[in-house]
Amino acid sequence: MFEKLQEQQPGSLLGLLIAYQADPRPNKIDLGVGVYRNASGETPVMRAVKAAEKYLQETQDSKRYIGREGDLTYVELLKPIIFGAESGLIAQTVGLQTPGGCGAIRLGADVIAAASPQASIWLGTPGWPSHNLFFEQSRQPIREYPFFDLTTQTILFDKVVETLQTARAGDVILLHGCCHNPTGENFTAEQWSQITQLLVERKLVPFMDLAYQGLGDGLEADARPLRQVLEAVDEAIISYSCDKNFGLYRDRVGALFLMSKNERELRIAGTNAAACAAPNWGMPPDHGASVVRTILQSAELTAIWKAELEEMCARVNGNRAALANAHPELAFIKRQGGLFSTLSMSSDTARALRKNYGIYFADSGRMNLAGMQLADVEPIIKALIAEGVLQAL
Repeated sequence: MFEKLQEQQPGSLLGLLIAYQADPRPNKIDLGVGVYRNASGETPVMRAVKAAEKYLQETQDSKRYIGREGDLTYVELLKPIIFGAESGLIAQTVGLQTPGGCGAIRLGADVIAAASPQASIWLGTPGWPSHNLFFEQSRQPIREYPFFDLTTQTILFDKVVETLQTARAGDVILLHGCCHNPTGENFTAEQWSQITQLLVERKLVPFMDLAYQGLGDGLEADARPLRQVLEAVDEAIISYSCDKNFGLYRDRVGALFLMSKNERELRIAGTNAAACAAPNWGMPPDHGASVVRTILQSAELTAIWKAELEEMCARVNGNRAALANAHPELAFIKRQGGLFSTLSMSSDTARALRKNYGIYFADSGRMNLAGMQLADVEPIIKALIAEGVLQAL
């Protein structure tokens, strides 16, 4: 059987991480995999997480199964953070725990395939490549809309609207709720209003991916576009990740939410999501969700977590400002938000930056600003000038 298989290459970011770890140069710079690092270059366990884990270690009395929907208390505690504490959206959503935001997107794709196999999935370009991987598994047509011009570092908003005007009623539109991966660019408030109006008029279903809440402009501000869209439409799908804003990367902590203003249809959709989850992972892992639940059940730990998240957000934005201020051609980086920005460069240039300077960009030109150190700014600028990405000052 196995002799028929062909060797597969590691994912591009995994390959980048392996190459970085094998590089012996002491001054190498990792701008690849999207993790936060503090001023010491470490990805720490958050204080609130440590306290929650200690509490669980001392009080948890069983490792029994939790069910295919996962920890539903965890899911309910996330709702006020995502949808707003006083929002009617809480009653219009049903959710279940997933293994990370990736699991949420994959499960959402299965729900779409079960509910509307004829629907097309519209993805913006450039986008996060894994979105394509997950939606391809649902075996539905994937279509693209132009989102961003890397050369001018601007959203192609007229083309976004023009292209989505051709989508059919019932098609699904993937939208990044905040901190766009890989560009860091977000729609303006006015543009979000126009997108919302388009979704309503064309009867399109938004699939909102919210993976970085709190790491752009803060918890409330980062959720505002999502809430605006959901208030206006009749149905929506929301994938959520706690991996970044709780620093639980390896614990894979996410959730899928379905929203409908029809109570009966919402209940049925929830049962279908649970049925789709069963053959994928049986039931999700418990530890990370228990940590988040423990934090959100404690006013004290929630306050500590929010303060830590604000510190992380300020550091990421400080990195952005430092790089933007170092060269006028990079001024756009300060305007953008979240972990990533993407420079206009060829894959050959990205490889040259890795080979010649030990600076690890992805081949796409994406860089993780949440992992950068302030001391990295000068060597990054010098390397980008040397390779012709920037003009000499």
